[in-house]
Amino acid sequence: MKPPAFAYFAPREVEEALALLAEHGEDARPLAGGQSLIPVLNFRLARPAVLVDLNAIESLAGIGERGGSLHIGAMVRQREVERSPLAARVPLLAETLPHVAHPQIRNRGTMGGSLAHADPAAELPAVAVTLGARLHLRSTSGARDLGAREFFSGLFSTALAPGELLVGMTFPFPAPRSGTAFEEVARRHGDFALMGAAAWVQLDDQGRCTDARLTFVNPGAGAESATQSVAALLGQAPDAAAIRAASESGAAELMITGDMHASPAYRRHLARVLAERVLTRACTRARTPSGT
Repeated sequence: MKPPAFAYFAPREVEEALALLAEHGEDARPLAGGQSLIPVLNFRLARPAVLVDLNAIESLAGIGERGGSLHIGAMVRQREVERSPLAARVPLLAETLPHVAHPQIRNRGTMGGSLAHADPAAELPAVAVTLGARLHLRSTSGARDLGAREFFSGLFSTALAPGELLVGMTFPFPAPRSGTAFEEVARRHGDFALMGAAAWVQLDDQGRCTDARLTFVNPGAGAESATQSVAALLGQAPDAAAIRAASESGAAELMITGDMHASPAYRRHLARVLAERVLTRACTRARTPSGT
Protein backbone atom coordinates (compact mmCIF):
# COMPACT_ATOMS: atom_id res chain seq x y z
CA MET A 1 0.00 0.00 0.00
CA LYS A 2 0.95 3.64 -0.37
CA PRO A 3 0.49 6.42 2.17
CA PRO A 4 -2.26 9.01 1.79
CA ALA A 5 -1.29 12.39 0.37
CA PHE A 6 0.56 14.79 2.68
CA ALA A 7 2.46 18.06 2.53
CA TYR A 8 6.19 17.69 3.06
CA PHE A 9 8.61 20.09 4.76
CA ALA A 10 12.36 19.64 5.34
CA PRO A 11 13.48 22.36 7.77
CA ARG A 12 17.17 22.92 8.48
CA GLU A 13 16.83 24.38 11.97
CA VAL A 14 15.02 23.19 15.09
CA GLU A 15 13.18 26.50 15.39
CA GLU A 16 11.78 26.10 11.87
CA ALA A 17 10.61 22.56 12.63
CA LEU A 18 8.95 23.68 15.86
CA ALA A 19 7.19 26.53 14.06
CA LEU A 20 5.81 24.10 11.47
CA LEU A 21 4.60 21.68 14.15
CA ALA A 22 2.95 24.54 16.05
CA GLU A 23 1.33 25.89 12.89
CA HIS A 24 -0.19 22.59 11.78
CA GLY A 25 -0.94 21.14 15.19
CA GLU A 26 -2.30 17.60 15.30
CA ASP A 27 -2.25 17.42 11.48
CA ALA A 28 1.58 17.30 11.52
CA ARG A 29 3.97 14.48 12.36
CA PRO A 30 7.77 14.70 12.66
CA LEU A 31 9.77 12.27 10.52
CA ALA A 32 13.05 10.92 11.96
CA GLY A 33 14.45 7.61 10.69
CA GLY A 34 11.04 6.52 9.44
CA GLN A 35 11.48 2.89 10.46
CA SER A 36 8.19 2.97 12.38
CA LEU A 37 6.31 5.90 10.85
CA ILE A 38 6.60 4.92 7.17
CA PRO A 39 5.05 1.43 7.62
CA VAL A 40 2.25 3.02 9.67
CA LEU A 41 1.62 5.49 6.83
CA ASN A 42 1.73 2.77 4.19
CA PHE A 43 -0.89 0.76 6.06
CA ARG A 44 -2.86 3.99 6.51
CA LEU A 45 -3.01 3.53 10.25
CA ALA A 46 -2.04 7.21 10.46
CA ARG A 47 -3.08 9.99 8.08
CA PRO A 48 -1.13 13.15 8.90
CA ALA A 49 -1.69 16.05 6.54
CA VAL A 50 1.89 17.29 7.06
CA LEU A 51 5.25 15.57 7.50
CA VAL A 52 8.12 17.57 9.02
CA ASP A 53 11.35 15.81 8.04
CA LEU A 54 14.05 16.31 10.70
CA ASN A 55 16.93 14.73 8.79
CA ALA A 56 18.48 18.00 7.57
CA ILE A 57 18.73 19.50 11.08
CA GLU A 58 22.41 19.15 11.94
CA SER A 59 22.00 20.37 15.52
CA LEU A 60 19.97 17.24 16.32
CA ALA A 61 22.91 14.99 15.42
CA GLY A 62 26.08 14.34 17.35
CA ILE A 63 27.39 12.39 20.33
CA GLY A 64 29.32 14.16 23.07
CA GLU A 65 30.03 14.56 26.76
CA ARG A 66 27.96 17.07 28.66
CA GLY A 67 28.06 17.65 32.41
CA GLY A 68 29.64 14.28 33.14
CA SER A 69 27.07 12.40 31.07
CA LEU A 70 26.79 11.05 27.55
CA HIS A 71 24.71 13.39 25.38
CA ILE A 72 23.11 12.02 22.21
CA GLY A 73 21.16 14.10 19.71
CA ALA A 74 17.70 12.84 18.84
CA MET A 75 18.62 12.26 15.17
CA VAL A 76 21.73 10.17 15.88
CA ARG A 77 21.41 6.78 14.20
CA GLN A 78 21.34 3.75 16.45
CA ARG A 79 24.21 2.20 14.50
CA GLU A 80 26.37 5.27 15.15
CA VAL A 81 25.85 4.91 18.89
CA GLU A 82 26.58 1.19 18.65
CA ARG A 83 29.97 1.97 17.06
CA SER A 84 30.86 5.03 19.14
CA PRO A 85 33.86 4.73 21.52
CA LEU A 86 32.36 7.47 23.68
CA ALA A 87 28.97 5.74 23.88
CA ALA A 88 30.78 2.52 24.81
CA ARG A 89 31.46 4.19 28.16
CA VAL A 90 27.78 3.48 28.89
CA PRO A 91 28.04 -0.33 28.70
CA LEU A 92 24.29 -1.02 28.89
CA LEU A 93 23.81 0.88 25.62
CA ALA A 94 26.63 -1.07 23.96
CA GLU A 95 25.22 -4.37 25.19
CA THR A 96 21.64 -3.60 24.16
CA LEU A 97 21.91 -1.99 20.74
CA PRO A 98 22.90 -5.17 18.83
CA HIS A 99 19.52 -6.59 19.91
CA VAL A 100 17.63 -3.75 18.19
CA ALA A 101 16.21 -5.14 14.94
CA HIS A 102 18.87 -5.64 12.23
CA PRO A 103 21.90 -3.55 11.15
CA GLN A 104 19.98 -2.23 8.14
CA ILE A 105 17.29 -0.88 10.49
CA ARG A 106 19.83 0.56 12.94
CA ASN A 107 21.58 2.34 10.05
CA ARG A 108 18.44 4.48 9.61
CA GLY A 109 16.61 4.25 12.92
CA THR A 110 17.31 7.14 15.29
CA MET A 111 17.71 7.19 19.05
CA GLY A 112 15.07 9.88 19.47
CA GLY A 113 12.63 8.24 17.08
CA SER A 114 12.69 4.97 19.01
CA LEU A 115 12.16 6.67 22.36
CA ALA A 116 9.39 8.96 21.09
CA HIS A 117 7.58 6.04 19.39
CA ALA A 118 7.46 4.20 22.76
CA ASP A 119 6.87 0.76 21.31
CA PRO A 120 6.38 -1.65 24.24
CA ALA A 121 8.65 -4.19 22.51
CA ALA A 122 11.46 -1.67 21.93
CA GLU A 123 14.67 -2.07 23.91
CA LEU A 124 15.78 1.56 24.20
CA PRO A 125 12.93 2.79 26.44
CA ALA A 126 13.81 0.10 29.00
CA VAL A 127 17.49 1.09 28.84
CA ALA A 128 16.62 4.76 29.32
CA VAL A 129 14.49 3.98 32.37
CA THR A 130 17.09 1.64 33.87
CA LEU A 131 19.92 4.16 33.51
CA GLY A 132 17.87 7.12 34.70
CA ALA A 133 18.31 8.97 31.40
CA ARG A 134 17.17 12.57 30.99
CA LEU A 135 15.17 13.46 27.87
CA HIS A 136 15.33 16.99 26.48
CA LEU A 137 12.15 18.42 24.92
CA ARG A 138 11.54 21.66 23.05
CA SER A 139 8.57 23.54 21.67
CA THR A 140 7.90 27.10 20.55
CA SER A 141 6.98 27.90 24.16
CA GLY A 142 10.25 26.71 25.67
CA ALA A 143 12.34 23.74 26.76
CA ARG A 144 12.02 21.14 29.50
CA ASP A 145 13.83 18.03 30.72
CA LEU A 146 12.13 14.87 31.92
CA GLY A 147 13.40 11.70 33.50
CA ALA A 148 12.79 8.62 31.39
CA ARG A 149 10.34 7.22 33.94
CA GLU A 150 8.23 10.38 33.63
CA PHE A 151 8.52 10.50 29.84
CA PHE A 152 6.89 7.14 29.06
CA SER A 153 3.19 7.09 29.90
CA GLY A 154 1.79 3.93 28.29
CA LEU A 155 1.26 2.03 25.07
CA PHE A 156 2.87 4.07 22.26
CA SER A 157 2.39 7.17 24.40
CA THR A 158 4.74 9.67 26.03
CA ALA A 159 4.68 13.00 27.81
CA LEU A 160 5.39 14.83 24.54
CA ALA A 161 2.83 17.62 24.11
CA PRO A 162 1.43 18.62 20.70
CA GLY A 163 4.08 20.61 18.84
CA GLU A 164 6.87 19.38 21.11
CA LEU A 165 10.02 17.59 19.92
CA LEU A 166 12.43 15.27 21.66
CA VAL A 167 15.73 16.95 20.73
CA GLY A 168 18.25 14.91 22.71
CA MET A 169 18.98 12.69 25.69
CA THR A 170 21.69 12.25 28.31
CA PHE A 171 22.79 8.98 29.90
CA PRO A 172 24.96 9.13 33.03
CA PHE A 173 28.36 7.50 32.83
CA PRO A 174 28.62 4.59 35.26
CA ALA A 175 29.87 5.21 38.77
CA PRO A 176 32.54 2.99 40.36
CA ARG A 177 31.19 -0.30 41.73
CA SER A 178 28.14 -0.21 39.50
CA GLY A 179 27.14 -2.87 36.99
CA THR A 180 24.56 -3.31 34.26
CA ALA A 181 23.25 -6.10 32.05
CA PHE A 182 20.66 -6.71 29.34
CA GLU A 183 19.15 -9.85 27.85
CA GLU A 184 16.07 -10.67 25.80
CA VAL A 185 14.30 -13.63 24.19
CA ALA A 186 12.93 -13.40 20.65
CA ARG A 187 11.83 -16.03 18.16
CA ARG A 188 14.72 -14.99 15.90
CA HIS A 189 17.51 -12.49 16.37
CA GLY A 190 16.19 -9.12 15.24
CA ASP A 191 12.54 -9.95 15.89
CA PHE A 192 10.62 -8.04 18.54
CA ALA A 193 11.40 -9.38 21.99
CA LEU A 194 8.90 -11.72 23.60
CA MET A 195 10.44 -10.47 26.85
CA GLY A 196 13.58 -8.61 27.81
CA ALA A 197 15.18 -7.33 30.99
CA ALA A 198 17.70 -4.63 31.88
CA ALA A 199 19.38 -4.26 35.27
CA TRP A 200 21.54 -1.67 37.02
CA VAL A 201 23.11 -2.29 40.44
CA GLN A 202 25.19 -0.03 42.68
CA LEU A 203 27.32 -1.54 45.48
CA ASP A 204 29.22 0.07 48.33
CA ASP A 205 32.81 -0.70 49.38
CA GLN A 206 31.62 -3.68 51.43
CA GLY A 207 29.74 -5.15 48.45
CA ARG A 208 26.29 -4.25 49.78
CA CYS A 209 23.62 -3.07 47.37
CA THR A 210 22.84 0.62 47.80
CA ASP A 211 20.59 1.02 44.75
CA ALA A 212 19.20 -1.13 41.93
CA ARG A 213 16.84 -0.92 38.98
CA LEU A 214 15.21 -3.72 37.01
CA THR A 215 13.16 -2.91 33.91
CA PHE A 216 11.34 -5.26 31.57
CA VAL A 217 10.79 -5.06 27.80
CA ASN A 218 7.35 -5.98 26.42
CA PRO A 219 5.43 -7.17 29.47
CA GLY A 220 2.40 -5.23 28.28
CA ALA A 221 1.83 -1.54 27.63
CA GLY A 222 5.48 -0.51 27.79
CA ALA A 223 8.77 -0.69 29.67
CA GLU A 224 7.89 -1.61 33.25
CA SER A 225 10.10 -1.41 36.33
CA ALA A 226 9.98 -3.87 39.21
CA THR A 227 10.48 -1.45 42.09
CA GLN A 228 9.33 -3.49 45.09
CA SER A 229 11.42 -6.55 44.28
CA VAL A 230 14.77 -4.77 43.85
CA ALA A 231 14.15 -2.85 47.07
CA ALA A 232 14.60 -6.18 48.85
CA LEU A 233 18.25 -6.23 47.67
CA LEU A 234 19.12 -2.95 49.36
CA GLY A 235 21.49 -3.11 52.30
CA GLN A 236 22.73 -6.63 51.64
CA ALA A 237 25.47 -8.25 49.59
CA PRO A 238 23.34 -9.85 46.86
CA ASP A 239 23.93 -13.60 46.74
CA ALA A 240 22.28 -16.15 44.48
CA ALA A 241 19.37 -16.73 46.85
CA ALA A 242 18.62 -13.01 47.24
CA ILE A 243 18.80 -12.43 43.48
CA ARG A 244 16.53 -15.41 42.81
CA ALA A 245 13.98 -14.13 45.33
CA ALA A 246 14.09 -10.63 43.81
CA SER A 247 13.65 -12.08 40.31
CA GLU A 248 10.64 -14.15 41.34
CA SER A 249 8.92 -11.24 43.06
CA GLY A 250 9.81 -8.93 40.17
CA ALA A 251 8.13 -11.21 37.65
CA ALA A 252 5.10 -11.59 39.91
CA GLU A 253 4.78 -7.82 40.23
CA LEU A 254 4.42 -7.23 36.46
CA MET A 255 1.15 -6.46 34.68
CA ILE A 256 1.66 -8.95 31.85
CA THR A 257 -0.49 -9.42 28.76
CA GLY A 258 -0.37 -12.20 26.19
CA ASP A 259 -0.81 -12.30 22.45
CA MET A 260 -0.51 -14.71 19.55
CA HIS A 261 3.25 -14.97 20.13
CA ALA A 262 3.35 -15.75 23.85
CA SER A 263 0.90 -16.42 26.67
CA PRO A 264 0.97 -14.37 29.90
CA ALA A 265 2.27 -17.43 31.79
CA TYR A 266 5.15 -17.92 29.35
CA ARG A 267 6.04 -14.22 29.44
CA ARG A 268 6.06 -14.26 33.23
CA HIS A 269 8.36 -17.30 33.19
CA LEU A 270 10.70 -15.48 30.80
CA ALA A 271 10.63 -12.39 33.02
CA ARG A 272 11.74 -14.41 36.06
CA VAL A 273 14.55 -16.19 34.20
CA LEU A 274 15.84 -13.05 32.49
CA ALA A 275 15.65 -11.01 35.69
CA GLU A 276 17.82 -13.54 37.50
CA ARG A 277 20.35 -13.56 34.69
CA VAL A 278 20.70 -9.80 34.33
CA LEU A 279 20.77 -9.12 38.08
CA THR A 280 23.45 -11.79 38.53
CA ARG A 281 25.61 -10.35 35.75
CA ALA A 282 25.09 -6.77 36.92
CA CYS A 283 26.18 -7.68 40.47
CA THR A 284 29.20 -9.60 39.17
CA ARG A 285 30.27 -6.62 37.05
CA ALA A 286 29.78 -4.23 39.94
CA ARG A 287 32.19 -6.30 42.03
CA THR A 288 35.01 -6.06 39.47
CA PRO A 289 37.72 -3.40 40.09
CA SER A 290 36.82 -1.48 36.93
CA GLY A 291 33.10 -1.36 37.74
CA THR A 292 30.64 -1.73 34.86
